[in-house]
Amino acid sequence: MSARTKARKRALDILFQSDIRGDSLATTLAAEATRAASEPSREASWLYAREIVDGVIDNRDEIDEQITTSSKDWSLERMPAVDRALLRMGAWEILFNDAVPTAVAIDEAVELAKEFSTDDSAAFVNGVLARIARST
Repeated sequence: MSARTKARKRALDILFQSDIRGDSLATTLAAEATRAASEPSREASWLYAREIVDGVIDNRDEIDEQITTSSKDWSLERMPAVDRALLRMGAWEILFNDAVPTAVAIDEAVELAKEFSTDDSAAFVNGVLARIARST
């Protein structure tokens, strides 16, 4: 598994935790940073995970607007928390990270949806992120 794939899993965990606990992303990220400091062997995945979460924090309003516009008949509040986190992560990569090809961002989010969310989530995540990609 690549360092970026591991980083995406870490970012998903941070985004999900924050959402479920009702904590700010900054608070959850700070707690994870403290934990990461004690795990130097995982530094490569931590750096990109932090970049993703910082990017979501910095661009949350635009990301959520893109998701809402692209998720036909689904409000953010109605989506499973895992799907919300995956969509935010994937949307950030598509919209704000030129180093990641759009197809890779979508594929990685879909694979994580298959692993961590509902049976219908992979198709949903794929559809929403594809619409976001087409709109850019």
